[in-house]
Amino acid sequence: MLIGPNAPLVFESGLRASYMDHAYDFFKPNLSSSYPTVDGKLSIQCFLKSLDNCYQLYCKKAKKRSNIEVESNNSVGINSLDAMLFHSPYCKLVQKSLARLVFNDFINTSKENVTELFPNLEKFIGVQLEETYFDRDVEKSFMEFSKDIFKQKTHPSLFIANLVGNMYTPSLYAGLVSYIINTPISDLPGKRIGLFSYGSGLASTMYSLKIRNEGLQNLVVNLSHIKTFLNKRHVISPQEFNELMEANEVNSHKSSYEPISSIEFLFPGTYYLEKIEGYRRTYGRVPLNNE
Repeated sequence: MLIGPNAPLVFESGLRASYMDHAYDFFKPNLSSSYPTVDGKLSIQCFLKSLDNCYQLYCKKAKKRSNIEVESNNSVGINSLDAMLFHSPYCKLVQKSLARLVFNDFINTSKENVTELFPNLEKFIGVQLEETYFDRDVEKSFMEFSKDIFKQKTHPSLFIANLVGNMYTPSLYAGLVSYIINTPISDLPGKRIGLFSYGSGLASTMYSLKIRNEGLQNLVVNLSHIKTFLNKRHVISPQEFNELMEANEVNSHKSSYEPISSIEFLFPGTYYLEKIEGYRRTYGRVPLNNE
């Protein structure tokens, strides 16, 4: 990711909200293992709590920045954004997260406007955010209410996640790439995109950006290979996958090791490990098409 002047994606100054806490929701205490220790229920609670806190602060800053005095469902909140993208451990949580933001908008709406803006959800008036992390009625009701919003504002960002799975740190930015390559370039200029980034332990940030026309064509062209590369992936059986994972577990901490996997299916230009000798690594590179 390059940050500099004349960019097609422009961060909105002053509209950034962060939330941090100390939590053992997902961590790696055993350095000899590649796998984390996970408290699934706590992890979901931490994620949603971070989302709530970031969104509430983001909306507060947006309202102050816009000097808004009259409540409007389009001025601050999810309806002020053309797209909303999330860190995506798995795609169902992303859909729940979008519904969670709509629930936050509901909480922020005055009672006299709830019926107009959130029909058939009046029974949730007075419910507190922190009491609803595992409230199935709230979750189901707002997922149903927000399904069209999700389809329009978030679903296009899940193209890569649906095919690749959890990418951890890059998952939000894979969502941004997915949104760009799945939206006609003529529709992109002027779009306002909200983004929520999250890391267990925990740290989270919500911010927004605008897409402008300058440099956009070059950006889209440089992303045009994504779908082609995904379509060229090599399919293996579950048994082969398990064997590869087991080999990785056995060899990942060896001081000397020479991989035996084929490089036949690596894309041109890919760097790969040739060997390890006394902890010293040697890498090779698949030739580019023009080499």
